[in-house]
Amino acid sequence: MSKNGYTEDSSEYFSAASQGYFKSEVDDVSEVREESLGEEAFDTVNSSIVSGESIRFFVNVNLEVQPSMSEGEVPSCACVLLHTSRKYLKLKNFEEEIRAHRDLDGFLAQASIILNETATSLDDVLRAMLSRFARDPNHAEPNCNLDLVMAKLFTDAGAPMESKVHLLSDTIQGVTATVTGVQYQQSWLCIICTMKALQKRHVCISRLVRPQNWGENSCEVRFVILVLSPPKMKSTKTAMEVARTFATMFSDITFRQTLLQTRTEEEFKDALMRQRQLLSVVPLGAYGYHRRSSSPTYRQSQPPKCRDFFPFGKGIWEDMLRRFPMYPLDFTDGIIGKNKTVGKYITTTLFLYFACLLPTIAFGSLNDENTNGAIDVQKTIAGQSIGGLLYAIFSGQPLVILLTTAPLAIYIHVICDICVDYNLDFHSFYAWTGLWNSFFLALYSFFNLSLVMRLFKRSTEEIIALFISITFVLDAVKGMVKIFWKYYYSHDYYHHTKRSSPLVNLFGIGTSLNSSLHSALNTSLLASTTKPVTSSIPDAVHAGQATAVLSLLIMLGTLWLGYTLYQFKKSPYLHPYVREILSDCALPIAVLTFSLISSYGFQEIEMSKFRYNPSENLFKMAQIHSLSLAAIGSAMVLGFLLSLLFFIEQNLVAALVNAPENRLVKGTAYHWDLLLLAIINTGLSLFGLPWIHAAYPHSPLHVRALALVEERVENGHIYETIVNVKETRLTSLGASVLVGLSLLLLPFPLQWIPRPVLYGLFLYIALTSLDGNQLFCRVALLLKEQTSYPPTHYIRRVPQRKIHYFTGLQVLQLLLLCSFGMSSLPYMKMVFPLIMIVMIPIRYILLPRIIEAKYLDAMDAEH
Repeated sequence: MSKNGYTEDSSEYFSAASQGYFKSEVDDVSEVREESLGEEAFDTVNSSIVSGESIRFFVNVNLEVQPSMSEGEVPSCACVLLHTSRKYLKLKNFEEEIRAHRDLDGFLAQASIILNETATSLDDVLRAMLSRFARDPNHAEPNCNLDLVMAKLFTDAGAPMESKVHLLSDTIQGVTATVTGVQYQQSWLCIICTMKALQKRHVCISRLVRPQNWGENSCEVRFVILVLSPPKMKSTKTAMEVARTFATMFSDITFRQTLLQTRTEEEFKDALMRQRQLLSVVPLGAYGYHRRSSSPTYRQSQPPKCRDFFPFGKGIWEDMLRRFPMYPLDFTDGIIGKNKTVGKYITTTLFLYFACLLPTIAFGSLNDENTNGAIDVQKTIAGQSIGGLLYAIFSGQPLVILLTTAPLAIYIHVICDICVDYNLDFHSFYAWTGLWNSFFLALYSFFNLSLVMRLFKRSTEEIIALFISITFVLDAVKGMVKIFWKYYYSHDYYHHTKRSSPLVNLFGIGTSLNSSLHSALNTSLLASTTKPVTSSIPDAVHAGQATAVLSLLIMLGTLWLGYTLYQFKKSPYLHPYVREILSDCALPIAVLTFSLISSYGFQEIEMSKFRYNPSENLFKMAQIHSLSLAAIGSAMVLGFLLSLLFFIEQNLVAALVNAPENRLVKGTAYHWDLLLLAIINTGLSLFGLPWIHAAYPHSPLHVRALALVEERVENGHIYETIVNVKETRLTSLGASVLVGLSLLLLPFPLQWIPRPVLYGLFLYIALTSLDGNQLFCRVALLLKEQTSYPPTHYIRRVPQRKIHYFTGLQVLQLLLLCSFGMSSLPYMKMVFPLIMIVMIPIRYILLPRIIEAKYLDAMDAEH
């Protein structure tokens, strides 16, 4: 601050790059100097201060002292405050960002170019440019006052008359960072202005006849670029983005020298088009600066070659060499040393416990019903605990969570039906099917077939992931429809139960509603024992309606409380550590709260409980020698189809866990984990325990629970990014132990958990799994206005129409999956893995015929 009291730290927004971003020009060099203006500068100064996004300049500072002033006016010598900031902007990537070309095309179509401008002051130059807009019918703005636009360009708009500091508000200028300071490109200046009165974007370029000295760091300006825009624009069409396009072009000294030699507007336009072409194909380092590509990381798209599958067991050996040195750290990270995260480990373990236990109970009850007690809740919990423990201890990627799933329950149901039809021993046939499945999985791992998963692009993986989330939602909805059918319309129910089979009495509705992938789950949860009907039918109807309404409220309440607590870390309430604990424990708190409300708060209202029949012999080995060769051959066919499901699910979930945006550092182990999965399921098959494989969305949610997540802002849009993840075995190990100990809690208190809480759990898992799913985000774009589009990599690099085409094609593939995966025919669900494989040629053969390959690769890229 000078002695006169004027603030002089007028550093504005900064557009540039680090060293090497722009070419250093000898005739355009000046260092940033933070020096006082001195008393003599404030007497009567009429020099220009250009202050903008990259630099400070002096512009028409009129500090003339008035001889008298009225009360309340600010004296000329009073201090005024000027808020300024600097930031770097990346060079526009003409090779990848489609908007760069469209900005230039829009300018060339309605070019506003002033050649040989004779004005010497910055104000006169800007007035001439605004007057050009006013005279040009292509740039007419009937509701805009050019004097207001002129005032808006400077910081003294709305300031007291006696203390105006005439500085440009928003500019971009090229700089290069060196060891001695910051060197500015002083021959050009880009000025930005946004006004609500404007209806569209405007760009004007003015070339001065002679270099003008407009102050510090702007000693010889020859080009002025003026960009005007409404404030409410799509993130890729803002004034800043348009200015970044032209600033990138003018950062090249050779291009500026070419423009100085042009004589007509057509030659000027031709020079712009040639520069655009050069920037689109220029190699790294040309023009004296490095073009640091902001491209996201692309997945390896080269298909594996035959030699990649040999030698035998190569992938398993490499996985062990990669992961074994990290094995001790999997137990000590976060426990010993710096950055201890014991609290997060405990909350994550509790989350995994509830997220695994409740589906295990549900599918165990389903298996109990489908197999007539051959596989029940106890065996399902025991298999889940044993398999989870072994995988947590020996796996290469312990963040992957194993779980028995609805497709596996459907396979078990089909096997049971085959055994009934052909009079086969279920335990033996089930064991042989599992042994063949493990045999094929072992072959896949030894011959490195996990490399085939390279062909699954991100878009394909997200289609499958969104399909699974949808099935969870539909499962909950259909389950609630069944409850309403059974209880709310209880007069139909009571009349129907008198003539229906016990199975129909159990379900309350026909089997026609069994159409989702997990729909059999809904039919597996039994209602609690019906009390003798001693009241009249109207009283029974009233009680049934209360049960239905309460069930709906319990389900929605579980979802609401769980998701509210999950998002609580973003709220301003309580201490950040408390918020994080509540967010990590969202699911356990929601399940326990509404289970207690249902069991104790409304004891007089009947609620459904899951089916439970204790096992007589928990571990009994199957008599595999009792089957004929024909039966063993039939089991081989089923085992092969089952192995395809295991192969795709295991590798797909592992790929989602190891996604680059998760920033995992300890390496992958696809081949070893597949072999370990085969070994685990071999034991489960022999003892009649349900199979398990990698579960979605539990595994990505496990990663999210162990991650340090930060919120960042880009162009006004808030997005979350993972900084690091604690890669540990302790959470999955602890959860598996707790699941095993839950055998001691059967049938009570676990049976106090009602069906609606399970449905709320499914909704919660489905909703939280949508975070980061680009397919879901792009579907949501169809419902948003363009100004709300986030500045994601595909928004910048792909035309909007192509984005919507690609989204529509993904939705069609999703519907194809739903038609098979949600079919009411069990045998159609068995070929579901083949439909997943069919999506590979769709992505590589069909889609490139509709959308250019470069756009497909951009939308399949990582952030």
